[in-house]
Amino acid sequence: MNTAQPRKRLVIGNWKMHGNQAANASLLDGLCAGFPAVRACDLAVCVPFPYLGQAGASLQGSGISWGAQDVSKHEQGAYTGEVSAAMLADFSCSWVLVGHSERRSIHGESDQLVADKAQAALAAGLTPVVCVGETLEQNEAGTTDEVIARQLAPVLALGAAALEKIVIAYEPVWAIGTGRTATPEQAQQVHAAIRARLDGSVAAKVRILYGGSVKAANAASLFTMPDIDGALVGGAALMAEEFLRIAAA
Repeated sequence: MNTAQPRKRLVIGNWKMHGNQAANASLLDGLCAGFPAVRACDLAVCVPFPYLGQAGASLQGSGISWGAQDVSKHEQGAYTGEVSAAMLADFSCSWVLVGHSERRSIHGESDQLVADKAQAALAAGLTPVVCVGETLEQNEAGTTDEVIARQLAPVLALGAAALEKIVIAYEPVWAIGTGRTATPEQAQQVHAAIRARLDGSVAAKVRILYGGSVKAANAASLFTMPDIDGALVGGAALMAEEFLRIAAA
């Protein structure tokens, strides 16, 4: 008999490099006002570093959690421009994105560095959201599974105890900010393959999110898939009503 607890859906908004204090205030107020009607899932926002304090002050007690978009692998030291996991914890962050495709492609982050950042986050009590995904060229070449297996390998090496505390986000690079979205069936196939790579006792517990032009219009069909546990949302997370509609789905 299967006694595993169902995985609670999780929707995270990634603001990327957007926002200012006035616009943020309006967005956060809108989320706080609308969230009580859609409490069926966990809801969170990952905001630029300068706005972590604002997000925390606005969301405190709302049931919506917050986090950052990156973290250093180092605990402290002479690393100008870096932000440590302890600093994020000091702002009561719950989450941190690691290995987003934009960090991998623009900043050259390696698979091992992503795993090191995940480990640093865990050590500070944060939940790392490990992002994986293939480019359009890799997708068309049929190497999606191979690419994701390579990206996940150093993370899986952290062991079952660590993996239980990690969220994985599958973001096909070709669908991020392009308006193109994997069909629910395509996304499910990759999510199932990711889950199959996890140890049996861990596989049923780890939440795997889909990211890539997620909107209210396609969220419900994506969330019907058995291995899709929520979404990592980009542009649509900057509009309170749209973001809440995704959560409601």
